Amino acid sequence: MKSYSESYKQAGVDITAGYKAVELMKSHVKRTATAGVCSDVGGFGGLFEPDLTGISRPVLVSGTDGVGTKLKYAFLLDKHDTVGIDCVAMCVNDIVCCGAKPLIFLDYIACGKLVPERIADIVKGVADGCVAAGAALIGGETAEMPGFYPENEYDLAGFSTGVADKDKLLDNSSMKKGDVIVALPSSGVHSNGFSLVRKVIKPDCDDLMRPLEALGGRSIGETLLTPTRIYVKPMLKLFGSVKVKGVSHITGGGFYENIPRSIPAGLCAEIDRSSLRVLPIFELIRTAGGIPERDMFNTFNMGVGMVAVVAEADAQKALDTLIAAGEDAYVIGEIAEGADGVRFR
Repeated sequence: MKSYSESYKQAGVDITAGYKAVELMKSHVKRTATAGVCSDVGGFGGLFEPDLTGISRPVLVSGTDGVGTKLKYAFLLDKHDTVGIDCVAMCVNDIVCCGAKPLIFLDYIACGKLVPERIADIVKGVADGCVAAGAALIGGETAEMPGFYPENEYDLAGFSTGVADKDKLLDNSSMKKGDVIVALPSSGVHSNGFSLVRKVIKPDCDDLMRPLEALGGRSIGETLLTPTRIYVKPMLKLFGSVKVKGVSHITGGGFYENIPRSIPAGLCAEIDRSSLRVLPIFELIRTAGGIPERDMFNTFNMGVGMVAVVAEADAQKALDTLIAAGEDAYVIGEIAEGADGVRFR
């Protein structure tokens, strides 16, 4: 007998729609499969057998995050196939900051009304992100919660686990004055600071879909929904090329909160303001909201999605490695003495 409850459906939960969503997403999940996957979608747990060859002291590194209020723009524009990339990126980019390789990912989607095609679009984005990160999507949960979420809205969060050799975890103890700070450009606002973005650029703004010359002919809406860049594969190549002394993922809190997290006490990051390639969307947000520049750098990535600290002697090799991996990396400053975290010159 097939599972079906008319009473539950009348209460607003259609379990058959959930089954259809699972069928629609299976092809996307399959694209993410790696050698360690031991289970199919639909079980009570996702199984994964890690290959620990060459890892003498395995350490599991986990991260979890969501997309946040960026989703408001996805609802308005009815575009749901990229926010899953954001969800993956916000987790795996954190994991790689420790020197770990992401292995698996799970997602959680809670919605007011389960529309199978919309859920499949969301999972397509999650799968795209997993492929970019080299992680397998081994499970997840979709919850239909009428009366809790508006009918056409949802929330999206994820969880990822990776592995590292304990002897090779990133260690900033050797960081010193004169070390070089290398920037990996962002693709846009990524997935943080959107409460401030929404205050400045209303989601129901009439100009949201009007192409703007300042944005290279793209609309504000399209630009804001540009998915977060995933840095896993380039960073893993960098770890194999030079000694990396510290890595920071530039998310909520911007430069001032995130860069100091990878710098030991007594040192600070000295950033060459003139070297930064600030993206046009940030200038648009700043001018539209009359936001002080310090607040911009304390909220947004300002065009820099990740930074890595290497010895001055390794800087060129680090740049060459990242550029060969597809990143337009460049130097934005150096490590200096001081306790002020970040300072601009």
